[in-house]
Amino acid sequence: MKIQYVERRFSGKSKALIASANAIIAEYEAQGYELTLRQLYYQFVARDLIPNNMREYKNLGSIINDARLAGLVSWTAIVDRTRNLQKNPHWHDPAQFMESVVPQFAIDKWADQKNRVEVWIEKDALVGVIERACRSLDVSFFSCRGYTSQSEMWEAGQRLARYQENGQTPVVIHLGDHDPSGKDMTRDIEERLEMFMGGCEVNRIALTMAQIEKYNPPPNPAKLTDSRADGYIREFGNESWELDALDPAMLHKLITETVLSYRDDKTWKKTVKVETGYREKLEDLTEQLRD
Repeated sequence: MKIQYVERRFSGKSKALIASANAIIAEYEAQGYELTLRQLYYQFVARDLIPNNMREYKNLGSIINDARLAGLVSWTAIVDRTRNLQKNPHWHDPAQFMESVVPQFAIDKWADQKNRVEVWIEKDALVGVIERACRSLDVSFFSCRGYTSQSEMWEAGQRLARYQENGQTPVVIHLGDHDPSGKDMTRDIEERLEMFMGGCEVNRIALTMAQIEKYNPPPNPAKLTDSRADGYIREFGNESWELDALDPAMLHKLITETVLSYRDDKTWKKTVKVETGYREKLEDLTEQLRD
């Protein structure tokens, strides 16, 4: 959706940058993904279109902002996943309500599984990337926003402990940056879950050095001000990498494959059959309300 609000003149270099941005946006829209400005920036860096530094990031943001106002970049192409309006839902009548909620009806398909999986990600801005995979798999997901707060970690411990009490094996799949703090956050999760509920499997699936070597995301200097920098640099050198730089489709595939490795498909299909039967009954009720 391109809407012009102001007149803007752009240099030849800026026009080329806007054209590249639109090409990247179109590529991701074709796959069903939205991009944050930071993800767009890392695509520019990964394709050697701009250097990887804060000055270029700010410049890209400024040009994209002006291009949107000038009607050259879609307003729906770049999303802000950290600021969203909250409101109560409303409907015209009971039939419309049923039509809207019946497709959402679902029973807990993990309740009868041996394992109980959750997906945790370091950054709130990347929740939209993992949401698509997690919702299709009916898996709970959570943004840690860096080091998880003590309150939220305690709540998680109580929740995971209840899974154990019900005879399930809880599993936390964790994704974070490959930098001093990002690596340490996995350790922190493991240790506090050990304290609050006796511990469970914490499977860090990204970002790993093997993925960095395979996909070659653009590096950043390791944060020397981070208290964990010395140990990180001794092990990995002076470079760090952000999760944002990886292709969303790659993260979707990685999460899907990992979750499916913990799921029993035979039990899953039985539960889906029960869920489908309930949904058909609700659809019949909706028809009665409509009549």
